[in-house]
Amino acid sequence: MSDHRSRFLQLALHSQALRFGEFTLKSGRLSPYFFNAGRFDSGAKLADLAACYADAVEAAGVHFDLLFGPAYKGIPLATALACEFARRGRDLPVAFNRKEAKAHGEGGMLIGAPLEDRNVLIVDDVITAGTAIREALGLIQAGGGRAAGIVVALDRQEVLGEGAEAAATRRSAAQSVAAETGVPVIAVANLHDLLAFAGESAELVSHRDRLLAYRASYGSSPSD
Repeated sequence: MSDHRSRFLQLALHSQALRFGEFTLKSGRLSPYFFNAGRFDSGAKLADLAACYADAVEAAGVHFDLLFGPAYKGIPLATALACEFARRGRDLPVAFNRKEAKAHGEGGMLIGAPLEDRNVLIVDDVITAGTAIREALGLIQAGGGRAAGIVVALDRQEVLGEGAEAAATRRSAAQSVAAETGVPVIAVANLHDLLAFAGESAELVSHRDRLLAYRASYGSSPSD
């Protein structure tokens, strides 16, 4: 496992952003783990997280010149990542969206640097159903920019939706977005990494069988 993946999972565990137990997801599935990026709730944690993001992005070799954070969690993540890239000697513009258009002042849906003629990297915590990401892609296109990639903290690598169609395609939300839009999705870590991480930890190894069972039930195709 690459260094940024293990560092991220250690940080997530230490911050209680990653927890093990029984959690009912929005989808109704009963998951043996839960990830909440809102627990990266201090300057030091966000700085360490941003370094993991930056390493993942650099390893992927995506070419971009603007960071975009979808509201809401993407906003601090993109901002922290911009600060990390500036620390590394690359000063990047940042933009993000409002949830609702503003009718006064500067108005509109977008805040920050203009998107026109920019290659935009979208920064978010996870892709659940892909709704927020698709909205961000539409805003970037409307602003005259080009989506260069999407980076998320954790890819759960689980099949999107239920029923026969989901079983046939075995596509995750990240796979679906990449297939539909042609925009590459980068994950700092994924379920495969989490399984390896749990297997190497005396503290977490007891959770590994439940993680494997969950992947057997809901895991997406391994092509991502």
